[in-house]
Amino acid sequence: MTESKPLSTRRERWSWYFYDFGNSAYAAVILLAVFSVFFKDRVVGGEEGTRLWGLAILIAMFFVAITSPILGTIADFSASKKKFLFLFTTISCICTAGLFFTGQGTIFLAMTLFIVAEIGYRSAQVFYDALLPEIAAPAEMGRISGIGWAIGSLGGIVALLIILPLVLIVKGEFVVRLSFIITAVFFALSAAPIFLWLPEKAKAQTLPAGENYVSVALKQLSKTIRTASSFREFLKFMIAFLIYNDGIIMVLDFAAIIGGVLFGFKQQDLIIFFIIVQAANVVGAYVFGFMVDRFGGMRSLVVSILLMVACVVALYFAQATWMFYAVGVVAGVAMAGVQSVSRAMVGLFAPPGQSGEFYGFFSFMGRTSSFIGPGIYGWLAAEAAIWYKTQGLEQLPAEQAGQRMAILSIAAFLLIGMALLRFVNEKKARLAAMERVG
Repeated sequence: MTESKPLSTRRERWSWYFYDFGNSAYAAVILLAVFSVFFKDRVVGGEEGTRLWGLAILIAMFFVAITSPILGTIADFSASKKKFLFLFTTISCICTAGLFFTGQGTIFLAMTLFIVAEIGYRSAQVFYDALLPEIAAPAEMGRISGIGWAIGSLGGIVALLIILPLVLIVKGEFVVRLSFIITAVFFALSAAPIFLWLPEKAKAQTLPAGENYVSVALKQLSKTIRTASSFREFLKFMIAFLIYNDGIIMVLDFAAIIGGVLFGFKQQDLIIFFIIVQAANVVGAYVFGFMVDRFGGMRSLVVSILLMVACVVALYFAQATWMFYAVGVVAGVAMAGVQSVSRAMVGLFAPPGQSGEFYGFFSFMGRTSSFIGPGIYGWLAAEAAIWYKTQGLEQLPAEQAGQRMAILSIAAFLLIGMALLRFVNEKKARLAAMERVG
């Protein structure tokens, strides 16, 4: 019956997919393969680069954590998800292009542009994710979320394949900086279809007399908190997500730095590595997307987290380059599973008409963990490196020892979050959402 009456047309779904195709280029180039290591090694240098990278992420994520629940609620009430999506996408693209003007010693400029670009990127995801329940019925949500993630991963691969020949042929800092403009244009062009062809189906509500959108949003959030017992399973899921998501974000934000410090990867090596990881992401998104629809979200999520824990343990002990590649392949599959399954589960747990609000809370919990984790990782790696230097180690061995110490913190977050998932009842969560219909 769901197949005979789809919630969206093929063009609408592909418009949604293509946005993921574009914003994954930002993730691949800025967060993963290029800018993170450029910032650490060229803009700052040494272990302080790791610390300041973590600090920049902390600041951006903290801002998104505070604003996303309110903005998500406003978007639901005013039926303005696409307007917010356009605003934050534009901000991210402009500031990403602005990173072209960064270089050695431009620490304040680089941090400012990156923080604002990251705020735009992460905030836009709240409204992009909130459109998922408008194009997918519950029975197909896992599959469509997984397809979107897979196509997004392909976008990251395409962006890196565009940049790789330039890095190999031209070489030098200029082409690295040029890649930031290429990424911004790629993101903007890929995002265009969602604004042209995907209509927002929610209807705006009328503002009560004497109210504005902010006051209405705060009252709605207050109401949601007061009636939180109706969504007990969702809240338990959010607490678990807050913890295990930390581990995922830490891997994403520091993978390039780990590759550079522990295995001596150069820029072209990192790009090739992340092309392979993104390809594994495609596989993971498809596999886990179908697993959600067939075996349930919770089972699929636990399997993906266990895979990530195995990858982190292997990374801690890895000494050879081939081991880093092997870990990257498996981690690519696992990370796609954790992220796409988590996104789909929020859509399944959200009552109709409240997807923006629920995805706002999803973003709030994710960004709360996301600013804690990178901050801890960056601080721990830098402080441990400093301590090892006081024990007589040279700069590089001390940095390597600091990175391995910080890697252990990733496993701790993943394991604690997975343990908390045992207290979440998926069937009860879906039932609570359906009981709120009407």
